[in-house]
Amino acid sequence: MTTKTALIIGASRGLGLGLVERLSEDGWNVVATVRDTAKADALAKLPGVQVQTLEMNSTAQLDALQKHLEGQTLDLLFVNAGVKGPDNQDAEVAQLSEIGELFMTNAVAPIRVAQRFAGQLREDSGVIAFMSSVLGSVAIPDAPELALYKASKAALNSMINSFVVPLGETRLSVLAMHPGWVKTDMGGEGADIDVPTSTRGMLEQVKAHSGKAGLHYINYKGETLIW
Repeated sequence: MTTKTALIIGASRGLGLGLVERLSEDGWNVVATVRDTAKADALAKLPGVQVQTLEMNSTAQLDALQKHLEGQTLDLLFVNAGVKGPDNQDAEVAQLSEIGELFMTNAVAPIRVAQRFAGQLREDSGVIAFMSSVLGSVAIPDAPELALYKASKAALNSMINSFVVPLGETRLSVLAMHPGWVKTDMGGEGADIDVPTSTRGMLEQVKAHSGKAGLHYINYKGETLIW
C-alpha cells in the first residue's frame, strides 16, 4: 500500500500535536506546520514528520508553503490552528483589532488554506478537515463567557458551507470536526477527555469518511451535530 500523506496546520501543541502523533503512529507521512520551529522539538522527534513554518494569516508564508508542497498528493488536510480570543468576551468591551484577528484566524484563514490545497487532495479518497466546535452550532445557546469564540466558530461553519459548493461532484470528504471537550490549554484541566482520546477518535473519523463525498459536521465519535 502507498504510504498516506497528511498536512496538519497548527501542530506545535495540544490537539494539533496529538493528531500528528496519532498519524505518525499509524505510519503516515506528515507535513506539520508551526508558527515557530524553535518550539517544535516534540514534532521533530516523530518519525515521518516534516516540520514547516506557517503563520496562517500571512499570505507570504502561505505562498511559500504552497510552493514547497507543489505537486505533492495529499490524503488529508487538517486545519487545526485557531485562537480563543480575548479573555473578556462581552460585546460591550470588544476591540476591533482583537475581533479582526479572532475571525481572520478562526474563520477566514482556514478556508484560504483549504482553497490553496484542495486541488492536491487525492481525488477518490481525500479528506479536508477543519477543527470546528459544537460551540459553533447556532442552534445551541450556550457558554456566554465564550460568545466571541462561539461566533468565530459559527462563522467558520458558514465559510465551510460556502467552501464546499465549488468542489462540485468531487469525491472529497469535508469534515467540520468537534474534538470533544479536551484537556488542553484552552479546554482546561476540568475537561472531559484527554488529547489521545480525542485525536484517536478524530483519526478514526477521517478514515471512516474517506471516500464519502460531501460535508459532515461531526464529533470525534462520529456523531452528527446540528448546525
